[in-house]
Amino acid sequence: MVTDQAVRSQSTGTAVRLAGVTKVFGHGERAVTALEGLDLTVGAGEFVCVLGASGCGKTTLLNLVAGLDESTTGTITRNTARPAVMFQDAALMPWLTAARNVELPLRLAGFPPPLRRAKVAELLELVRLGGAGDKRPHELSGGMRQRVALARALAATYRVDGDSRPPLLLMDEPFASLDAITRDVLQGELRRIQRSTATAVLFVTHDVREAVRLGRRLVLLSSRPGRVVRQWTNTAESTEAELVDEISARLREVIRTHAAS
Repeated sequence: MVTDQAVRSQSTGTAVRLAGVTKVFGHGERAVTALEGLDLTVGAGEFVCVLGASGCGKTTLLNLVAGLDESTTGTITRNTARPAVMFQDAALMPWLTAARNVELPLRLAGFPPPLRRAKVAELLELVRLGGAGDKRPHELSGGMRQRVALARALAATYRVDGDSRPPLLLMDEPFASLDAITRDVLQGELRRIQRSTATAVLFVTHDVREAVRLGRRLVLLSSRPGRVVRQWTNTAESTEAELVDEISARLREVIRTHAAS
């Protein structure tokens, strides 16, 4: 039976599963179908990159998984602590230090002060900002601000009640506004952090090379309405160049098909 945005516990091997998810905005003749019949599973600790042309519903997908919006039909089954979201803009509180920004979700979750301080120190070390906790956002570079935002997102997956369900991080093109060198560095850092924390990641990007570098599994959506067109598993046998060429060719085909319709 299809229900709206059903969220239920599932096996520990799955972080989130979408089955037959459709999202329609508006009504009548002005209705726009952003996603249609979308099926997707993200395993616990898996890094999944979602690719697609502009307007194919990538951000809508993240909003639905995050619980920021509801699907029109279909089910979304989560077996995680509340998902944390990271956007293109670091969106740090400018009046708070880096440490206080990271501490905020821990405070909201009810962690006592001593434990908050310990976890903040741990997270800042994890993103290689151990000596920058007392700096405010305007004193940090763009890349450093995104590191703080990543630490804060990871902090948001922690639960004071000892919830042992796997963490889930939703990322909406978080490195798109950075210069190429900084972006390259942060991509490597993200992979290191994801492996060390066993966090499931659903990462949206329009950059095929970024997706191939980061993702264990790569998912291509059709142009609007978004449906899963093809999936690839990024294995040691696949060279980066070959996979980039294959996915780019399929993406161009999707765009041409949409333009001709």
